[in-house]
Amino acid sequence: MDPDSLQLGTEHLWNWLVRLLSKDSEWLNAKVKFFLPKMDLCSGDKAQDATQGVILQLRRLHAQGRATWQAFIHCVCMELDVPLDLEVPLLSTWGHGVAFPSQLEASEESQPASQLQHGLKRPYQSCGSSPRPKQCKKQQLELAQRYLKLLKTSTQQRYGSKIPGPGQPLAFHQAYIPPILQWSRTPTPFRTQEGMAPGDPKAEDGADVSIRDLFSTRADKGPRVTVLLGKAGMGKTTLAHRLCQRWADGQLDRFQALFLFEFRQLNLITCLLTLPQLLFDLYLSPEAGSDLVFQYLEENANGVLLIFDGLDQALHPRSSRGQAGPEDPSPALDLFSSLCRGTLLPGCWVLATSRPGKLPNCLPTEAATVHMWGFDRPRVEEYVGRFFPDQPGQEAALAELRGSRHLQSLCAVPALCQVTCLCLLRLLPGSPPGQSAALLPTVTQNYVQMLSTLGPRGYLPPEALLELSEVALIGLQTGKVIFSVGDIRPPTMAFAAALSLLTSFCICTGPGHRDTGYAFTHLSLQEFFAALYLMTSPKVDGNALASHITLSSRWVLRTKARPGLLDHLPTFLAGLASRACRPFLSLVAQRDEMWVSARQAVVMQALRKLAARRLTGPKIVALCHCVGETQEPELASLMAQSLPCHLSFHNFPLTYADLAALTSILVHRNAPIHLDFEGCPLEPHCPEALVGCEQVENLSFKSRKCGDAFAEALSRSLPTMGSLKKLGLAGSKITAQGISHLVQALRLCPQLEEVSFQDNQLKDWAVLNIVEVLPCLPQLRKLDLSRNNVSVSTLLCLTKVAVECPTVRTLQVREADLIFLLSPPTKTAAELQGAPDLQGNAGQREEAQSRSLTLRLQQCELRFHEAQELIAQLQEGPRLDEVDLSGNQLDNEGCRLMAEAASQLHIARSLDLSDNGLSVDGVYCVLSAVSMCRTLAELHISLLHKTVVFTFAPEQEEQKGTWDRTVLPVSLTCQMPSELPPRPAAIRLTHCGLQATHLEQLCRALRGSCHLGQLDFSGNALGDEGVAQLAQLLPGLGALQSLDLSENGLSLDAVFMLTPCFSTLPWLLHLDISSDSQRVVLRGDRRGRDRWTGGSLPDFPAGAQSSAFHQRCVPRSLCLRQCQLEPLSLACLCETLKKCPGPLEVKLSCEVLSDQSLETLLHHLARLPQLSLLQLSQTRLSPKSPLLLADFFSLCPRVQKVDLRSLCHVTLHFRSCEEPEGKCCGRFTGCGLSQEHVEPLCWLLSKCEDLNELDLSANMLGDDGLRCLLECLPQLPVSGSLDLSHNSISLESVLGLVKILPSCPRVQEASVNLGSEQSFWIHFSRQEKAKKTLRLSQCNFGPEHVSRLATGLNQALKLTALTLTRCCLGLEQLTRLLSLLRWPVGLFSLRVEEPWVGTAGVLALLEVCTQASGNITEISISETQQQFSLQLEFPRQENPEAVALRLAHCDLGTHHNLLVWQLMETCARLQQLSLSQVNLCDTSSLLLQSLLWSLSELKTFRLTSSCVSSEGLAHLISGLSHCHHLEELDLSNNPFVEKDTEALMTVLEGMCWLKRLDLSHLPLGSSALALLTQGLSHMSVLQSLRLSHNQIGDFGAQHLAAILPALPELRKIDLSGNGIGPAGGVLLVESLALCKHLEELMLGYNVLGDVTALRLAQRLPHHLRVLHLPSSGLSLEGALLLSQALDGRPYVEEISLSVNSLATGVPHFHQGLPLLRQIDLVSCEIDNHAAKPLAASLVLCPALEEVLLSWNLLGDEAAAELARVLPRMSRLKKMDLEKNQITACGAWLLVEGLAQGSGIQVIRLWNNPISPDVAQHLQSEEPRLDFAFFDKQPQPPRGS
Repeated sequence: MDPDSLQLGTEHLWNWLVRLLSKDSEWLNAKVKFFLPKMDLCSGDKAQDATQGVILQLRRLHAQGRATWQAFIHCVCMELDVPLDLEVPLLSTWGHGVAFPSQLEASEESQPASQLQHGLKRPYQSCGSSPRPKQCKKQQLELAQRYLKLLKTSTQQRYGSKIPGPGQPLAFHQAYIPPILQWSRTPTPFRTQEGMAPGDPKAEDGADVSIRDLFSTRADKGPRVTVLLGKAGMGKTTLAHRLCQRWADGQLDRFQALFLFEFRQLNLITCLLTLPQLLFDLYLSPEAGSDLVFQYLEENANGVLLIFDGLDQALHPRSSRGQAGPEDPSPALDLFSSLCRGTLLPGCWVLATSRPGKLPNCLPTEAATVHMWGFDRPRVEEYVGRFFPDQPGQEAALAELRGSRHLQSLCAVPALCQVTCLCLLRLLPGSPPGQSAALLPTVTQNYVQMLSTLGPRGYLPPEALLELSEVALIGLQTGKVIFSVGDIRPPTMAFAAALSLLTSFCICTGPGHRDTGYAFTHLSLQEFFAALYLMTSPKVDGNALASHITLSSRWVLRTKARPGLLDHLPTFLAGLASRACRPFLSLVAQRDEMWVSARQAVVMQALRKLAARRLTGPKIVALCHCVGETQEPELASLMAQSLPCHLSFHNFPLTYADLAALTSILVHRNAPIHLDFEGCPLEPHCPEALVGCEQVENLSFKSRKCGDAFAEALSRSLPTMGSLKKLGLAGSKITAQGISHLVQALRLCPQLEEVSFQDNQLKDWAVLNIVEVLPCLPQLRKLDLSRNNVSVSTLLCLTKVAVECPTVRTLQVREADLIFLLSPPTKTAAELQGAPDLQGNAGQREEAQSRSLTLRLQQCELRFHEAQELIAQLQEGPRLDEVDLSGNQLDNEGCRLMAEAASQLHIARSLDLSDNGLSVDGVYCVLSAVSMCRTLAELHISLLHKTVVFTFAPEQEEQKGTWDRTVLPVSLTCQMPSELPPRPAAIRLTHCGLQATHLEQLCRALRGSCHLGQLDFSGNALGDEGVAQLAQLLPGLGALQSLDLSENGLSLDAVFMLTPCFSTLPWLLHLDISSDSQRVVLRGDRRGRDRWTGGSLPDFPAGAQSSAFHQRCVPRSLCLRQCQLEPLSLACLCETLKKCPGPLEVKLSCEVLSDQSLETLLHHLARLPQLSLLQLSQTRLSPKSPLLLADFFSLCPRVQKVDLRSLCHVTLHFRSCEEPEGKCCGRFTGCGLSQEHVEPLCWLLSKCEDLNELDLSANMLGDDGLRCLLECLPQLPVSGSLDLSHNSISLESVLGLVKILPSCPRVQEASVNLGSEQSFWIHFSRQEKAKKTLRLSQCNFGPEHVSRLATGLNQALKLTALTLTRCCLGLEQLTRLLSLLRWPVGLFSLRVEEPWVGTAGVLALLEVCTQASGNITEISISETQQQFSLQLEFPRQENPEAVALRLAHCDLGTHHNLLVWQLMETCARLQQLSLSQVNLCDTSSLLLQSLLWSLSELKTFRLTSSCVSSEGLAHLISGLSHCHHLEELDLSNNPFVEKDTEALMTVLEGMCWLKRLDLSHLPLGSSALALLTQGLSHMSVLQSLRLSHNQIGDFGAQHLAAILPALPELRKIDLSGNGIGPAGGVLLVESLALCKHLEELMLGYNVLGDVTALRLAQRLPHHLRVLHLPSSGLSLEGALLLSQALDGRPYVEEISLSVNSLATGVPHFHQGLPLLRQIDLVSCEIDNHAAKPLAASLVLCPALEEVLLSWNLLGDEAAAELARVLPRMSRLKKMDLEKNQITACGAWLLVEGLAQGSGIQVIRLWNNPISPDVAQHLQSEEPRLDFAFFDKQPQPPRGS
């Protein structure tokens, strides 16, 4: 097109454009305001007509540049009705920058400059560098007033137009609802709008405030800074602009100037600024005199308000140059910091808005913090009412809102409320009720619906959406929220402007530099578009998309300085991943829905991973929002089930929307959950989100931010939460008004079990209002009202409630604590069936009578009169369990009053009157008051520690009932008298300052007590005088159990005063005195039972002791510790003890006891016939003391045992005068005895007639001392043992021992170990023994010692056995020793245990045998156990048969034949050859073959658990075939193959003299079994047959059954573990019945069943001694049949029926088994029902030694039955009760049974339900109880 045509076309378009815009000037003004936010349209040329005004505005748009003009043209075509024939040329000509209208160019050139700037603000002046001129005050005031007027006028113009001004929120001019503001941290003092006084608690944290209250603090000094915190969308920016408007309208008249800055704009300024530049260059410049104006602002700073919006968006960090002055340029954040801290413009007001997070350090600590919350329901409805212009629209919208809880949660956020209203405005017309709300289920879909609503003609261009989304994402990623005109393409800009998605404003990048900036109307909208780009752009792959699904924590004090810009991005991604958004995404991406669903699947997968993790509270809330946006029930269920059962939220803000999101997830949870909110700023109406949440079981709030509004909202939710059991509301600011709402709600929550209102500063009325609800909560268990303000009068009202309310069990008050503990009433049958009121009232009375109440009123300032009122209340109430009135002000009179009332109040446990001002005079009154109280168990008074505690015992009826209910065996239950005697009481008057002068009056008060048991006067000042007086007064106090006089300043003289009390006080059995610790205790016998934590046992009253219990004579004991024992004191002590009845034990302890003192003591002890024990512990003695004690054997014939250890511990045991003289024992261990002490010691001991045991271990005898002792050994009268261990002896002493043995005829055995154990024992017999045994271990014999050892052995003719264990005796030394051993006549056994035995081999060991000088009669080799044993017979004799055989078969030409010849010579009389666990090579087996041929006297051959090849086995079979006189053959546990076993069976045919045959664990096939039975047919003298674990089955049993009658001498058969069933079992039993001599029958681990048991019971062998049937498939029926058959059998010794299912029964006998030693019933499922017959059967077996009952179901009842019979089983050694159900109670019953004299050695109780502490205590009481398991891990029952 030529230029002329182009010019003509543009003129036509221009004229058309002007005409079009002249028709819609309002639309044009809005677009000019959008593109030119800095222009002032109100000050335009008002005189011009409409056309000229349009032309002027078009020129202004054109002046902004090509990009702005192109965007404007796109807006015209998009939003206005432009004909198609004009739209195309308009876009092609100006929409793409082809040409500009000449009219604009001409006009711009002709327009004066002043006219172009008309309506703009005045030129900007740089005010920061010019010097401040000196002006008069009047001029300054005039300039300032003009500037302030200009500032207000400019603000009025900015907010006066209906068109949103620059930077104003989109909804600024729509309906505005005041927000919910709540103080979080307030400065001091504080003043609200209503004139609240400073310091009023309602003005503190959590108080609701209005907008005017934000500036009501009164701070005379320092900054006035307020920080407004609110989540995104709460309206912080809107509030900032609203403050500007209200100030311009004169509503904030206290401020003369107001400045508003946004940090998102301040971030664009990179240069440094001064404060004047910030105020004047960036906001509004004065017309003149900027310096004077700034000076005025400084002087009147208290009238200046600076608002900084978006503190969380501050990007540039503060500088480190220190504080800035007014003239010092600084970054914007530094200026903000200086304003806050008062270094700039001191006294000004600063208001900053921010999202919650960690606030910058520039804020002063005294800054006030205000939380801004969203809309509650009234505000939402008000907003909706104002938003919709017409009445029908309002009503329809409100109906939709009230019918949808989810819609209410969306509208709780003001920004979302506006979006929701926009959507409803479009959706409501033509939609049925409820349909519109269904289309707005999520935040994301709200935004999608909003786009459809705002789209012109309902069309959304995909390209523009995608481009705008890309701009949004890039901005978030780079931290950019303000865009320039060049950042957005004109078509996209036009699209965003048409839908009001962007807002424009003037921005300053520095002084004098201004431009237009664009931003999304809300940050969340930018996040929505960013998420839209991630979901729809093909440039973003799946990994990049998944990387944006992250959760950021929002902990207030732990996060980064400012929240990120991408925090809500995952929420929108989750929302776009819902199926409902799939068509919209497909439209934007221009892809099919399959591609979109794949993108959505990536997001869903990322959310699933997050849902399965353990997250912190903030992340859980964020994830709840995400999951809720997806609308996927499966994902919500996954997250709900993954949540922990206890969910805690700490220290971060939570809104109604947050809790609504959480509730929407909990709906999908199956299990209950606990919600705990602590320190979280909570939106006041957020509890309404929990309405109907049935999954919450525990709900707890702890926050100072919770007030009456919160309580009211919570009260609406509580009645709908049917599963709620625990409610906590602590640390709040709730008043009586809020409590009244909660109380009404609690009445509708009968399921509640625990309620806590602690730390709420509640007054009396509120507390009483709460407790009134107790009868309405039948399930309540705890009510906590701690840390509230309760008066004493109200406290007595609460005690009355506790007394009258039938469910209250405990009222606990202590300082700030106030807690009710309750227990739900048990419904009677009448109540359950709806019985008449009469029956119901009876049930209630019974319930009230059975109820017990615990009352603790500690530190409550109670006085005498309150005590009177309290007693009156308690007398009308239920039984009292405990009353604690400690820490009050009762004084003597109040304590006396409570003590007198104690017996009337029926207190079951204790009454505590500690710390009530009791004096000594009050003690007498208290003692007199309780003297006749029969239930008093203990009274403890300590005036020093301010302690006064009464402890009570159960009353007689209750005590007797408890006694009757105790499960005890009849014989263990004592004969109860008709009336139980009162329990002895303990009176403890400790640290009361009592002196001797007080004793008479005290004893007078105590005499009135008829059941005084324990008396404690410790910690007083009685002195010796008091003790002397008390010794005279004690007989008048009756029979005490103990008297404690510790810490009374007593001397040793007091001991001499107290020892005569042994004769004057029959109850006194123990006198325990310690000088250092000042302990003086007199005790009687301790009776009764301890109380266990796992369940209490009844105490046996003193007068109800059963004669069935073991009664032994308890000795009297005197224990005197840490005292100076001089000879005179000891003589005096012994003199005072002469009149003491016996038996008497004396235990002394002092630092050093001299020889003279010891002689004196021993001299006097011999004259005390009643003395049974003397013990000196921790007392240093001299080296001479062993001789003095050794001589004591002859001085005192009654001495039974002398034990001296380490010269520090001495124990002397004495016989009574009635006992005959018997054996004595002397132990002198660790006494430093050396050679010089041996002779005098032996001389003194030789005077002892019968010294059974002498222990001289751990001394320093050495070799010389030992030699001297051995020389004296024949003169020592030792008849038992001599212990010389640990005496530093060497090998010489061992050789000396061998040498000395012939001269000691009474030595029976000597054992020496020179290893680390260092043991040396010699055992004696009373008569001369013909046989002696010597055991030597780790003696390290060298080659030079072998000959000396052999010489000694040759002289010890009576030595019959020698064992050498690890004595370094090698193969050569052993060979030499055997060659040197030459005895005249007799048998000698040699046993060697050395490591080389395991590796030497059989051949080498047999070669050693050839060197023996005598005949070898027995050889035993075990390689695994490293043992080699020989038995030699002297002198050597030749066997004629062996000589002939040797000469016939041996060729001496080879070494093998020579070895065979030598073996035949030495082993000619060999009778036993045992090879166990050996590796037998072919050479060795060949040698054994040759040897076996010559062994005509061989009786026993054993080859067990060994490795032999088939060829070697053939050699052995050949050799054994010549051993026709064998009596025992053992080939068990060898890994033979079946073929070898068959070959082995052939050798049995010729062994007709065999008596014992063991072929266990061998593979017996059918062929081998046939050969075996054939061989057995020739063994007519066979007595023992073992074929266990060969798996012969029923087939083998049939063969054996056929041959067994041919074995008439058979006494023992073992067929265990052979897979024999009932058929084979019956055949065997029938056959075995013909074996008349059968004694042992072992058929266990075969499934024999009851059929076999029945047949066995009918055919039981008469002489049967042992019957083993473990794991045999028997039931109770089969076991009973067997027990009936066994009953009365005279020979039965062992029975094993373990691992059979006997259920509730056991075998029981009526006649008994007189010889039964062991019964095994392990793992038979026996329970308590079988306990009584079991115990009765055991009693009928008097010879029982071992009872095995482990791995059963026995409980305490069975333990009681067993304890009953234990005393009657005199020979029982072991009872195994492992792995049962016996508790501490049952174990104690066993202890009682053992105490009756049972000789049992151990009762095993491992793995019973007994705690380790109780088990340890039980074992300390009875060491025979064993709770340990030493095999590292528990073993299963046998056979399992």
